[in-house]
Amino acid sequence: MIRKFLCGAGAIGASMFVATAAWAQDAAAAAAPTVDKGDTAWMMTSSLLVLMMIVPGLALFYGGLVRTKNMLSVMTQVGAVGALAMLIWVGWGYSMSFGNDFSGDFIKQFISNFDKAFLMGIGPDSTAATFTAGVAIPEYVFVCFQMTFAAITVALVLGSVVERLKFSAVMVFAAIWLTIVYFPIAHMVWAGSGLFFGMGALDFAGGTVVHINSGVSALVACLMLGKRMGYPGEPMPPHSLTMTAIGTGLLWVGWFGFNAGSALEANGSAGLAMMNTFVGTAAGGLAWMVAEKIAGHKASALGFCSGIVVGLVAVTPAAGNSGPLGAIVLCTVAAFVCYFAVTKLKPKLGYDDALDTFGVHGVGGMVGALGTGIVYSAALGGPSGDSWMGMAAQLKVQFLTVATTIAWAAVGTAIAITVAKALTGLRVAPEVELEGLDIGEHGERAYNY
Repeated sequence: MIRKFLCGAGAIGASMFVATAAWAQDAAAAAAPTVDKGDTAWMMTSSLLVLMMIVPGLALFYGGLVRTKNMLSVMTQVGAVGALAMLIWVGWGYSMSFGNDFSGDFIKQFISNFDKAFLMGIGPDSTAATFTAGVAIPEYVFVCFQMTFAAITVALVLGSVVERLKFSAVMVFAAIWLTIVYFPIAHMVWAGSGLFFGMGALDFAGGTVVHINSGVSALVACLMLGKRMGYPGEPMPPHSLTMTAIGTGLLWVGWFGFNAGSALEANGSAGLAMMNTFVGTAAGGLAWMVAEKIAGHKASALGFCSGIVVGLVAVTPAAGNSGPLGAIVLCTVAAFVCYFAVTKLKPKLGYDDALDTFGVHGVGGMVGALGTGIVYSAALGGPSGDSWMGMAAQLKVQFLTVATTIAWAAVGTAIAITVAKALTGLRVAPEVELEGLDIGEHGERAYNY
């Protein structure tokens, strides 16, 4: 009887164990996020669109703005630092930006730890959460998407120092800058434990992380490097506005991946970002041409291209944080402010920001980031639950985020330039600068006549 009871108890226990295990598996399955194939396909497409912004988009946009003798060097620099950024991102950038938190409450606000260096622990089944509970995309896709942001941001910085910076210095600078400037700012703004994320900063797709970061860094870099030989007395017009216009078009198309992709889902928020990237950008392009006419000049193709980029820059932080009317107003204001920065402020102060990276990305990013705190309000058609209430508090958060990004980028860039100077030197030799960096640095010509 005892043996029979024990055997029966064992059978009951076994069945209870099986039932409990099955329940646990069901609960785990219910709790585990589900990979959405539509969101995954959209995020893969968005990643490729941002890649197109770098090569050929930015390479052609920047390349067309320089003199013929430096066209190839600019395209090579943009492509090379983009490729370097991708490898560094996989090596330690992703882990620093979006890895696991440090145990200390202070340091985790600024960077993540290195547990995911070289993508350790990530596999095809690893997931990254979207903004919808229980919905995810493969982590590899999220890694790729964020990797393209890092790659284009460091490439943007180069616009201020073209035609005179050594290629070796470009590569050293890029590696250091990404590590001490970009990765911490990306973590602070976009990671769940980040300082500004916790404060409630609004930066949908990179007004601070990408544009203020690159624009301020560009200003510091060109000030430390010095002016091009002959600047500003010698005319240095763009050698091919046709290429710049092609690059502008590629940037605009690719920016839909940049902005709408930052929703991390194919949803209404992505649709809003897409709409704003259309109308805000269009407003920026036309507003710059109006500013030219008001200043007594002809509406120019270069002005239209510049205004398009300003519109893209300004709408980036507001893409999913503004209604269409707010985006139009924001980008219009940004175009007028950036026009002033490029045509009045730069000549007045005398710095040689060769391709106006600070005037467009830095200033435009500041206007966009601060303005997002305003157009976010429901009273202006934004998605905020509040009307006018809360605008002052949001503007305070936006201001603190912008100010910290400016300071961090300035100090970090100064460090990166100083180290690059010590290791490789910064400027090419005077004879190389006169001949052009295409031949002097790369032994090739963009054009063979």
